[in-house]
Formats: sequence, structure tokens, C-alpha cells
Amino acid sequence: MFETNLAVVGNVLTAPEWRRTNTGNALVANFRIASTARRFDRETGRWIDGNSLRVRVTAWRRLAEGVASSVSVGDPIVVYGRIYTRDWVDDDNNNRVSYEMEAFAIGHDLARGRARFYRNKPAANSMIENPDTDAMIRGEATVALDDDEIPVGFGDGLPERAPDEEGPTFLEVVAGLADETAEAGDEPEPAVPVSAPPADTRRTRRTTRREPVAA
Repeated sequence: MFETNLAVVGNVLTAPEWRRTNTGNALVANFRIASTARRFDRETGRWIDGNSLRVRVTAWRRLAEGVASSVSVGDPIVVYGRIYTRDWVDDDNNNRVSYEMEAFAIGHDLARGRARFYRNKPAANSMIENPDTDAMIRGEATVALDDDEIPVGFGDGLPERAPDEEGPTFLEVVAGLADETAEAGDEPEPAVPVSAPPADTRRTRRTTRREPVAA
């Protein structure tokens, strides 16, 4: 029910191996990656290798094509995907457990080198007419109705046009729509009463200087 997705940063141990499934005839590329931790040894004053994780990576279809043409042994890469364990029995009838990852994305570790990206050319898509597909509506099969089974046809329920009556032309229809739009826009909008701002009742300081009165 729950899946474990994580990213592994490490180096490629084995060259990608091409495989093809028996049922779906899909392309698969497998290789192994090793992620080794680095820690500082205080006794020697140097960085040494720590614990290591080795994972078998599986890439499908277009990702497999990119891996086979871009990844080689020793390359520093970053792999993101779903990790899981697989139990198996070896030739000596011993139970074994291996870590495997179904990759969703794979790329080079640009902190340890440089790379250049080349985009794949999009595959040409062709439109194929299939009568079975045309008969499907929202995934449900449908059958075309005969003429005598159609409940409503074009013009049913509309008054018949007089013999001397001519229908409006395209320009007249467009002009009529423009006139209706203009008339609708010429209607005055209802006035909204605006209340006057409140008067400033604060007393202002007198700026005139009072003259002294002679005794």
C-alpha cells in the first residue's frame, strides 16, 4: 500500500544491460549503483570511506534509451525512484535479499563534473481513422439511428418561411448583432447618490497676530 521513493547519489558500478520483457515487449535497462558515505578520520586527519549502499537500478522505455546512451561505468549520477527489496535463492539454496530501484529520473551529478543535454526528437504521430473508436462515446458503444428513428430534425417546430420572404445575409446578421450591442451599451446607468464628505469641524489656529493696546 505504501511506497518508498528516495534519491540515491553515487557511482555506476556496472554498464547498463539491455533487456526486453516477454509479455509487453518493453525495453528495460539494468545497472548497479554504489553510494558510499565519506567521513573524517580524526586519527589520520583524512577523509575515508564509510558505509556503502549498492542498489540495482531498473529503467524503462525512453528512460532506458537515455541511460544506455549516456551512462557508463564510474559516472557520478543521481537516481530518483521507488526502492524495494527482492528475496531470492542462490544456487546453493541460500536465501538472499537484494535492494532494487525502479527509476523515475536519472541524471549526472553536476557537482562532480559537467554535462550537456541533448533533447530527444519527438516521435511523429499519425492520425488513424478507426470506425470502432468513432462509435464510442465516453467509453460506451453507440449505434447510429436511421432516418425514421430521429426524434427531431433540422427546422422542426419552426414556422415556415413565406414564399416572398428572403433570409438575412451574413452581413445583415452581423450588423444586427452590432446594433443590438450598441443599443445595449447606450442605456444610461442608474445614478448612485454620493454622500458629501463630512465638514471639518476642527478649529483652526489663528495666524493673525494681535496688536498690543496702549494703556
